[in-house]
Amino acid sequence: MADDVDRGPVLVLLHGLAGTSGVWAGLIAELAERWPGTPVAPDLPGHGRSAPLDRYSFGGIAARVAADLDPTRPAVVLGHSLGGVVALALASGWFGVPVTAAVCLGVKVSWSPDDLAKAAALAGKPPKTFENRENAASWARKLAGLPADFADSVTLGPSGWRAALDPRAFAVGRPDLPGLLAAARCPVTLAAGERDPMSPAEHLRALTPHPVILPGLGHNAHVEDPAALWPLLERVL
Repeated sequence: MADDVDRGPVLVLLHGLAGTSGVWAGLIAELAERWPGTPVAPDLPGHGRSAPLDRYSFGGIAARVAADLDPTRPAVVLGHSLGGVVALALASGWFGVPVTAAVCLGVKVSWSPDDLAKAAALAGKPPKTFENRENAASWARKLAGLPADFADSVTLGPSGWRAALDPRAFAVGRPDLPGLLAAARCPVTLAAGERDPMSPAEHLRALTPHPVILPGLGHNAHVEDPAALWPLLERVL
């Protein structure tokens, strides 16, 4: 690990709501000969193998992520969707992580009352269970908006198979993006796929004049074409 510290900042990869660290497998492989260090891709609280929180908030999630990072080592944070908001929270310096750059991909800017109501409804329901793993995996992919051929995380409980997700995480709410951007102590890049319905370019331009738009890609651009994200990281390395 000492060699990694000498070679460059740690790269922290934060997945989106209902996803897991597995969404970064393609990008990690792409970075094998490019990033001067070891990428770190945790499961966010209540996702995958990570323990849940009593109450979900962006600050609470950021604090849990920060607790597992070396506070003496500079970090570049790349977050997708929910992970992008957490990246902004970490960029504030409030959680003791020396973030040198934050890249936020596919962050949802505009939230309607209907969006918030649907999220609250999902958060209030018990986990949906299935008799077989395949159906549970299909539901997990639907929750995260992942491609049909993606093998995301599921778990087997007393009632059957279910997505490896605490549904209460959907209650995290609407982020204060202008406030988080104002609090950031490092350069921030806002980016999205050209075809991302959750993070259209015109919404991002309300926050920054020059967002990075990835041609031909959708909300999960990092899964669709991991190589397309390298220019975002190369510019902050």
